[in-house]
Amino acid sequence: MKIFFICGSLEPGRDGVGDYSRRLCGALLRQGVVTQMASLWDHHATTFSKENQEVEGVTIIANRIPKASTPSQRLAWLHTILNDFKPDWISLQYVPYSFHPKGLPFWLPSFLKKIKGNHQWHIMFHELWIGMDSNVSLKNKCIGVLQKQLVLKILDAVEKKILNTQIDLYQYQIAAQGYKITLLPLFSNIIKNETSNIALASKDSELRFCLFGSIHYGAPIQRFITDLKQVVLGLKEKKELKFIFIGSCGAEIAKWKEQLEAHSIDYEETGFVNDEEISRMLSSCHYGISTTPYILNQKSGSLAAMFDHELPAICVARDWEVKGFKQENFLNLIQYKNQESIKTLMDKKFISSNENQIASIAHQFLLGLNQGEVVWQV
Repeated sequence: MKIFFICGSLEPGRDGVGDYSRRLCGALLRQGVVTQMASLWDHHATTFSKENQEVEGVTIIANRIPKASTPSQRLAWLHTILNDFKPDWISLQYVPYSFHPKGLPFWLPSFLKKIKGNHQWHIMFHELWIGMDSNVSLKNKCIGVLQKQLVLKILDAVEKKILNTQIDLYQYQIAAQGYKITLLPLFSNIIKNETSNIALASKDSELRFCLFGSIHYGAPIQRFITDLKQVVLGLKEKKELKFIFIGSCGAEIAKWKEQLEAHSIDYEETGFVNDEEISRMLSSCHYGISTTPYILNQKSGSLAAMFDHELPAICVARDWEVKGFKQENFLNLIQYKNQESIKTLMDKKFISSNENQIASIAHQFLLGLNQGEVVWQV
């Protein structure tokens, strides 16, 4: 089988979907599948290039088309690649903002329709459209309407297709449009350092909580820190609290640090670090904190990395609800509400599963292509 992946950019470490595609290609190669990648809107390419990119001991061919390309040149380059590679499947890794700075790639549906060949289509919807939540602003609601129409045009542009997404909410939304779509869980882009010893984290006098990557706005930080401190004070075995901020956390980190300092809680801020160091820091912690709204956590790469390092986690985030949709509880993620939910976290043991393991996900992906029904609109 030959699978060709299309995404926005392929600069290693600078594009989450590009990193995802590269790692999935590597896992598929190890399972005997021939893969290549192409970026259609590459932010870091100034000219068309074909290069070898390494991931976990295997080499992936990456074809990089700069975002400044004209539509005709972009299509000509892509057809040259496809005529040479002759894929059985083309997998579009879709995020609206990967193909347009404002998330409105009006050019994409007609472009996809012009791609010729004897392939079938797979589409992974990493994101759909903004403006789903009940308290959405008028501006985001209007942008979301346009983005939704673009998704429908993309679905109409390719005939035979298999559809995947990573979260229950997106499955619900696409199914509501009359399409069959199945879940393919997210794996971590952080390659786990197997030499790290997670057990070491439980042997010292600290309880370490980590936040990894961009911190979302609107989390009830003050209430959470107050409740957490009270729960820890009530533990039989006295421990000090410490927070670890891993990676580039963004402007919202200031609000967390302000509350930690107000409660005399120690913290460490790593800034940008490589994957090996991220893995080491995650392995040194006891619990993870996600600031992504609860029903969106299945698409959090940071949370997937925490789970890959066997950290139970708690979601401390703003309210974010979608009319008509109810999210089932997650296996290793507690939704913060009060002190009782923190106590539940403290008593929780991590439940191992293959859900976020890359080899298992690659196998599941192949089963979907081999056994899944190639669907039209139902």
